[in-house]
Amino acid sequence: MEEGTRLIITVVGYDRVGIIAGIANILADANVNILDISQTILQGFFTMATVVDASASKVELLELTRRLKEKGRELGLEVNVQHEDIFKFMHRI
Repeated sequence: MEEGTRLIITVVGYDRVGIIAGIANILADANVNILDISQTILQGFFTMATVVDASASKVELLELTRRLKEKGRELGLEVNVQHEDIFKFMHRI
């Protein structure tokens, strides 16, 4: 895997049917591979963190982010996308 091709995608909102499918379908359509996924529901709030490999993506990062955020709006969710290196830099001690 090339350096800098992994992205961290976080999703937060009220739980409902189709959240994981909606996000996963956008990633699959863009040829982005899910490497790791963690999701939980805390008192009705859905939270998900996903690490993906975008090295073979068919779309640019800005377009992928737009599509994910649009799906988030449709589902009433907050979706954030960050490069792994930026995420690591922001969260280092």
